[in-house]
Amino acid sequence: MSAKKQTYSGNQGLVLEEALIFEIGVASKCGVDMEAIPDTGSMLGDCAAEQAVDLPGLSEPEAMRHYVRLSQKNHSIDAGLYPLGSCTMKHNPRLNEKMARLPGFGDIHPLQPQSSVQGALQLMDTLAHWLKTLTGMPAVALSPKAGAHGELCGMMAIRAAIEAKGELATRKRVLVPESAHGTNPATAALLGFKVDGIPADANGRVDLQAFKAKLSENGGEDVAAIMLTNPNTCGLFERDIIEIADALHEVGGYFYCDGANFNAIVGRVRPGDLGVDAMHINLHKTFSTPHGGGGPGSGPTVLSDRLAAFAPLPFVVDEGDGFKLIEDASQTDQPSFGRMVAFHGQMGMFVRALSYMMSHGSDGLRQVAEDAVLNANYVLASLKDVMTAPFNGPCMHEALFDDGFLKGTGIDTLDFAKAMIDEGYHPMTMYFPLVVHGAMLIEPTETESKATLDLFIGTMRDLVAGAKSGDLARFKQAPELAPRRRLDETLAARNPVLRWRQPEPDTQVTGQAAE
Repeated sequence: MSAKKQTYSGNQGLVLEEALIFEIGVASKCGVDMEAIPDTGSMLGDCAAEQAVDLPGLSEPEAMRHYVRLSQKNHSIDAGLYPLGSCTMKHNPRLNEKMARLPGFGDIHPLQPQSSVQGALQLMDTLAHWLKTLTGMPAVALSPKAGAHGELCGMMAIRAAIEAKGELATRKRVLVPESAHGTNPATAALLGFKVDGIPADANGRVDLQAFKAKLSENGGEDVAAIMLTNPNTCGLFERDIIEIADALHEVGGYFYCDGANFNAIVGRVRPGDLGVDAMHINLHKTFSTPHGGGGPGSGPTVLSDRLAAFAPLPFVVDEGDGFKLIEDASQTDQPSFGRMVAFHGQMGMFVRALSYMMSHGSDGLRQVAEDAVLNANYVLASLKDVMTAPFNGPCMHEALFDDGFLKGTGIDTLDFAKAMIDEGYHPMTMYFPLVVHGAMLIEPTETESKATLDLFIGTMRDLVAGAKSGDLARFKQAPELAPRRRLDETLAARNPVLRWRQPEPDTQVTGQAAE
């Protein structure tokens, strides 16, 4: 492939150059004809802005082209394979989008009378039923707005249960594996718990003996919970999970399971059968709603019998002749820990997730997990002869590699990832999990075809060959074909420029153009 040709316009064929919106528009102009706004005075007092906002004025075509061109500079799941590990960036069926826009779902308001939104409440009740069925848990909170929010919900329920038993002053320790998502220790600390790390064993799983040693300290009476991800962040199933749960319950602790990777076991394993007390579910990962939903995410949290009574408000109940939303503590005798959010969750995410469940059916959801695991192992098996895998054996839904294969080449994980951009791929997750040096975490998901994976695998093998052949320029200068070249990321992080300012006129230029 030839190098990028320099053009007068800055455009490269259909890859159009685009300046900042402040450089395109002019603050003194407007894209439409508007009458002058009369001076009506301000009621803001000393809170009024001291100077004009100076937003640029653009015509409608200029505004449309600006944002379309920007969108073309971003990678997306609609454009190609998005191999981020731990994030499950998979195709979102357009059927889900159609259903989410149906009148009665897409245009309702959270303050409408409950009698006017019975269909929406029924959908929430049905979604709750299937989430409980798939996890083997008796209760679910739908209101959490994202995975980390659902994680907070589960830990708040655990904290409420401990407080109800009068043990909050003593049960202050939360055990967290070293390979856990970073939100796990943050959530525990936020709720006032002390985080106690558990190391991984040589196979990438929780070190069972180290866990038991931690549990035996003080007789385990100060242990509030464990926060464990299964399958874990190394893409492996925690084989000792039932033994871990039993030992934890024996000393009175609670088992929080991070459900970020439920995509790998949905329809195959019920977390409730493993001894889990609380688990959040990322609807935008397992059930294909857009990652973040184009804004809001959704992280419902399922709860065991030990925690069900402490579920947050609001929740839906089926009264036989209609559905009711329980929004106030006076409406229930359950010792709920209270309300996490103002309203009831993310209706659009609920509709998309239930559409996905109903269109797949029980056998289809089981196949989701099977295909996700199959695709990840296909990638692992096809690359492990040229790349180095830190752990032996098959993986679950994501394939993990380290930087061992780059030793002696002068190329590191970041260089390798930047070269992937020139090949048209968003880089995989880099340097995570932290327990693996130079980690490269790849999750192909179940929605990618064998042909797509074969091209990706072939590209990765070619990059490995280039690295080992000493082609440093291909990696150290990458990306060369992207709209922007590689940044000095350290300088950008330390000295970020977050505000555009009108450049000063160049007084040094006299009679000739600046270079």
